Amino acid sequence: MSKLNCTILTFGEIMLRLSPPNFKRFTQTRSFDAVYGGGEANVAVSLANFGFPVEFVTRLPKNDLGLACIQYLRQYGVNTEKILLGGKRIGIYFLEIGASTRASKVIYDRENSAISTATPDIFDWQQIFKGISWFHWTGITPAISQNLADICLDALQVAKSKNIMISCDLNYRSKLWKYGKNPKEIMPRLLSLSDIAIGNEEDAEKVLGIKAPDIDITSGKLDPSKYQSVVEKISQKYPNLKYIAITLRGSLSASHNTWSGVLYDRKRMYKAPHYDIAHIIDRVGGGDSFAAGLIYGLQKFKNNPQKVLNFAVASSCLKHTIFGDFNLVSVEEVFKIMKGDLSGRVRR
Repeated sequence: MSKLNCTILTFGEIMLRLSPPNFKRFTQTRSFDAVYGGGEANVAVSLANFGFPVEFVTRLPKNDLGLACIQYLRQYGVNTEKILLGGKRIGIYFLEIGASTRASKVIYDRENSAISTATPDIFDWQQIFKGISWFHWTGITPAISQNLADICLDALQVAKSKNIMISCDLNYRSKLWKYGKNPKEIMPRLLSLSDIAIGNEEDAEKVLGIKAPDIDITSGKLDPSKYQSVVEKISQKYPNLKYIAITLRGSLSASHNTWSGVLYDRKRMYKAPHYDIAHIIDRVGGGDSFAAGLIYGLQKFKNNPQKVLNFAVASSCLKHTIFGDFNLVSVEEVFKIMKGDLSGRVRR
């Protein structure tokens, strides 16, 4: 696939992910499947897979695990030249993949990771943003430490001064924000420097203090129209935002979700088709694949917000069929889903 004319930079922590195989519990397993992943890296890989030139910035330890992580990213076409080496260790997260009525579980082991101990002075954002057209960050990064919140602010201020398009996935994580601040103290200033906000109903409530009315995610039946007030309130609070996107996940079980989304462009709210995902392989990275699909769509279908949203939702629907954090699907496969072919028939 030929490269598209928009160089995208993402910034955040990438971790070693360890999962018991075959849906085993932590107490059962005697081995772990090892991959790498993290919100911003997941977006980078998806976009590289869709044909964009993509760069990823983080800090990794200068040891075999850090270097293996860099090689892992490179094999998917992500430019890693701006990754800093330093610090003592790579962050780890353990994922017990749920099934049916048993929910998935995540245990973080990321304290004192290379990125969490980074300081603002080591990132030369003027240099890092050379040749960059789009910057993507998430609320995970400023949740790790005050230093990283300060680093995000530095990055956003430089990106804004260069007229770089900025997208933010709010990505609230209840197991983070442990350093004495909460997202409502940090995120508003950062979001005020962004052009696009992406999230779900929990992000809107926990990060922005805006609650979706009468929402029951366990019913599996989410009414998109109930999010009209949410996007309008976000738009009023943050007039800088050009687009606001919300993913709609109904959780019937750990293995069976419904999936859709809405997109607001300050004029009207668009609603995506509704997908019934009856057999989930891996839902981690679903929101990141939506963000990547949205960025792709906003570049390719600029005058067609409905098509932008449909692409984002279809690509993230497919992510649920892929093991690991990364959405390893092609644009052609996404278009096939958008056209209504959900048969899963063997292609010979």
